[in-house]
Amino acid sequence: MEGPMAELAIEGGKPVRTKPFPEWPMYDECEERALLEVLRSRKWWYGERVREFEEKFASYQDARFGITTTSGTTALQIALTAAGVGAGDEVIVPPYTFVATATAVLAVNAIPVFADVDRDTLNLDPEAVREAITEKTKAIIPVHFAGYPADMDELKGIAQEHGLVIIEDACHAWGTDYKGRKVGAIGSMGAFSFQASKNITSSEGGIILTDDEELADLCRSYSNCGRGKDRPWYEHYILGGNYRMTEFQAAILLCQLGRLDDQVTRRMESAKVLDEGLREVEGIELLQQEPKGKRRSYHLYCFRYVQEDFGGVPREKFIEALVAEG
Repeated sequence: MEGPMAELAIEGGKPVRTKPFPEWPMYDECEERALLEVLRSRKWWYGERVREFEEKFASYQDARFGITTTSGTTALQIALTAAGVGAGDEVIVPPYTFVATATAVLAVNAIPVFADVDRDTLNLDPEAVREAITEKTKAIIPVHFAGYPADMDELKGIAQEHGLVIIEDACHAWGTDYKGRKVGAIGSMGAFSFQASKNITSSEGGIILTDDEELADLCRSYSNCGRGKDRPWYEHYILGGNYRMTEFQAAILLCQLGRLDDQVTRRMESAKVLDEGLREVEGIELLQQEPKGKRRSYHLYCFRYVQEDFGGVPREKFIEALVAEG
């Protein structure tokens, strides 16, 4: 027979965990050495390290081309611009996402149209997308929320049927794969973020991935003041902005990329432990467990809290109790 339940920490009991979690972001001598090398080189602007990171990250995500940017938000904006999305166009986005998925659409003078997410995955529901399409729809932005891949086969089928562009918001999905291919260039383009809370970070930064060389050239022009490939340096043939990544950021990211695979594996192992422990808890519902790929970044670990099964205790109080336990 089980003994009495210990007093909850929120009510004065002893916390389950008192050891602090490791600080984020993580770094070691690789980042320290790389930053000093850039500093001493006096070549701080876009250069060989940025190009090396673009190539290595694109290759890691099974894409042909990578174009670094200042953030995941600007990566989305540039991708939309390169896709020809503009004033009056509609772009289908999920409502459950970071605000940038929708505001990037507004930034190019287009209209975000919300289509609901699937309850079991928190990703765009293909049927909701189909219902949201109008004659003004130009693109779809599926978010691989928390690192769980969206249903790309269904979404690509819908996009092809209606002549739409897919731009993946992969800002949670470094290393995530979908049916054997990593996400980010399964659609026309994909945007990633390297903001401070992300699994791979340089404090700020982003990248666009694509397999389409023409789109890659356009994205690079829009991110580099409108300059063109094989054109004179001060010939700005389109209206672009300065969204370039620095050598300092790229130096950090090259080190971070080197340990990403191991970290994805550890996150997956940790998630498995949580799944096994929470599966039998009444009132906790796990998200869809049937994987669409072998690797999932687990930027976030998500589950559904059923308030009624906990005697009506509000979700906020449940979270407060978890925090109190360490």
